[in-house]
Amino acid sequence: MRVAIGADHAGFLLKEHLKQTLQRLGHSVDDHGTHNEKPVDYPPICLGVARAVAERRADRGVVLGGSGQGEQIAANKVAGIRAALCNDLYTARLSRQHNDANVLSIGGRIVAFGLADEILALWLDTTFEGGRHQRRIDQIAEAEKK
Repeated sequence: MRVAIGADHAGFLLKEHLKQTLQRLGHSVDDHGTHNEKPVDYPPICLGVARAVAERRADRGVVLGGSGQGEQIAANKVAGIRAALCNDLYTARLSRQHNDANVLSIGGRIVAFGLADEILALWLDTTFEGGRHQRRIDQIAEAEKK
């Protein structure tokens, strides 16, 4: 799988860790920055990750910040993106099964590396259930057109 990843300064260390995790799991990584812990604004980074997914240059995306909230919001501004904030395993699984989330957001100041590894692996391995959930995804996509 091709995974675009990006973080602000607060998510930088987790990003660097998850890049290694992704590679260890056999995925290719497209790093959208940031590349150090110097303060930086997250919207351009998250929008870059989201655009990579929306334009099919990446299969999935991961955005990281202090809480993950702003990063999720920014990514969701791109049509076709369903970014989900998942700081636990339950929401990670449901975001894929029910919402077909294509961008994962995690708070680097909230989630430890070990749990982040578990969240990421589960999120990547969980498939969308379709069925009644597809109807809802279609309604969201239709709203994006208006």
